[in-house]
Amino acid sequence: MDSGKSTLALQTNHNHAARGRIGRIFTTHDRGGPARVSSRLGLTHEAIEVSEDFDIWRYVVDELTHGARIDYLICDEAQFYTGLQVEQLAKIVDELQIDVFAFGILTDFRTALFEGSQRLVELADRMNVLQVEALCWCGKRATHNARTVDGEMVTEGEVIVVGDVEGAVPTEVSYEVLCRAHHRRRMTAARARAISMIAEPLPFA
Repeated sequence: MDSGKSTLALQTNHNHAARGRIGRIFTTHDRGGPARVSSRLGLTHEAIEVSEDFDIWRYVVDELTHGARIDYLICDEAQFYTGLQVEQLAKIVDELQIDVFAFGILTDFRTALFEGSQRLVELADRMNVLQVEALCWCGKRATHNARTVDGEMVTEGEVIVVGDVEGAVPTEVSYEVLCRAHHRRRMTAARARAISMIAEPLPFA
């Protein structure tokens, strides 16, 4: 999160489309709602929603069979895809010679690999770490995603829960990127501020 992956996904689509290539954009569980890729910079684009039982291979084959042209696929939020769907993407590359660009994060709020991310690591031709680094509240590189419920960081619960990431006031479920050390200590920005306020000496007239 906070690394610009959805922005890059939309930029990649724009670059290929500008050269006359025709593609499809897929996503799932986007914070902007179903069937939409949204970036925190305000960019949005319609997309095909990948539900848990969506057959990407069948979709592409059906499109080609009916005369459609597909040169590439953009797959955002790929961490939420099933292992089988990632295998379908690899099959599309190998057997249909269609380029696939997948964008996602590696680990969940428990620091465990997502199913889709794990299979992507195992099958991808290459992996690129985004050059825009997400930062922890302390200024260090953020490598872990923290989930908070009513302002308190949690490390147990359902793997996929869409929540807010920008609200000044914590919503029921929110997310925050942290460095490893502060994730281990469950030290979110709000908790750090609270401790700082307690620790500050009172002024004396």
